[in-house]
Amino acid sequence: MAASRALICGCGALGSVIANTLVRAGVGKVRIVDRDFVELSNLARQALFDEADAVAGLPKAVAAAEKLRGVNSGVEIEPVVADVNHENIERLCDGVDVILDGTDNFETRFLLNDAAVKLGLPWIYGGCVGAEGQTMTILPGETPCLRCLMEKCPVPGSTPTCDTAGILGPIVGVIASIEAMEAIKILSGNRDGVSRQLTVVDLWQNQIKHVDVSHLRDEVDCLTCKRKEFSWLAGREGSRTAVLCGRNAVQLSHPGAKVSLDELAKRLSGMGQITMNQYLLRLNVSPYEIAVFSDGRAIISGTDDIAIARTIYAKYIGA
Repeated sequence: MAASRALICGCGALGSVIANTLVRAGVGKVRIVDRDFVELSNLARQALFDEADAVAGLPKAVAAAEKLRGVNSGVEIEPVVADVNHENIERLCDGVDVILDGTDNFETRFLLNDAAVKLGLPWIYGGCVGAEGQTMTILPGETPCLRCLMEKCPVPGSTPTCDTAGILGPIVGVIASIEAMEAIKILSGNRDGVSRQLTVVDLWQNQIKHVDVSHLRDEVDCLTCKRKEFSWLAGREGSRTAVLCGRNAVQLSHPGAKVSLDELAKRLSGMGQITMNQYLLRLNVSPYEIAVFSDGRAIISGTDDIAIARTIYAKYIGA
C-alpha cells in the first residue's frame, strides 16, 4: 500500500470521502485534482471541509491536502487545481496505479474511461443524486468499460445533478466507501476480490442491487475497449469552450446534442429566475446567468474563466 499511488478526479462529495479513506489507509501517494473552490453549500455532504475553508474560498484540492497532511504525514499528497480535460488527463495519470471518480458530470467520466483503457489503468466509476448512487470498477482488458454500459454520454440537461435534485450525505458515504474499498483491493494486490458488477444503492427505498454486467464485454461492440477509438481523449467529443471577447462570458458547445427546453425549465424550477422562449432558456443564479440553447450550446455570463463556467454548467445543467 505504501508503494501505491492513486489519482482522485474531483474532490467534492465523493472525492473528499475517498481521499480521506485512502490517506488513512496508508496509500503512498494521493494526487487530488479539482477545479472548484469550497462554498458553504458544500458542507452538508463534503466531509473534509469546514466553514473556515468556505470563508477563505480555498480551492478544494488545496483545502483537502491541508487537512489530510495532518491525518497521515507518511502519505504524499499532491493537490492539483485544474479542470480535468483531454489535454491534461494523461499527464495526471502519470505514475498512478488506479483512478477514482469523484466528478460531477458524465463528460469527464467518459474522458477518464478513454484514458484508463488506453493506459491500461484500473478505474472506479461512481455517482450519486438524491439518496441514490451507483458504482462500477473497470479493469481494462478484463471487465466491461463505462462505454460498454453506456454507449453515449447523456444529453446535457437530461439528467439531474446534485445541485438541482439535491443529494443526501449518507449515500455519498456509502458509494465513496465502496469506491475506496475497491481501490484498496487493487492497490493491495487483491485484484481477484474486485467486484465485477454494477452496484446500485437506493437508501431511501432501502434497496441494494448488484447487476451482472460481465456479459457486456463480449456482447457489445464497444468503441473504446474493442475498437480502441478514444474520441473523448482526442478531444473530438465533449463540450467545446470559447471565451466571448468583451462579454465576460464563456460559451460551451455540445455538437449533436438536442435539449428539451421545456423539460429543462421544469427541472430547474426553484433554482433561480427563469425566462425562456422557443430558442433558449435563461437561468439567473447571481452573479451568473446561464443561457441554454436547444442545440445544447450554453453561454455562461459573469465569468471569463473556463473552469468556473464548466463548474456552473455542471451544477445546473449536468453532463
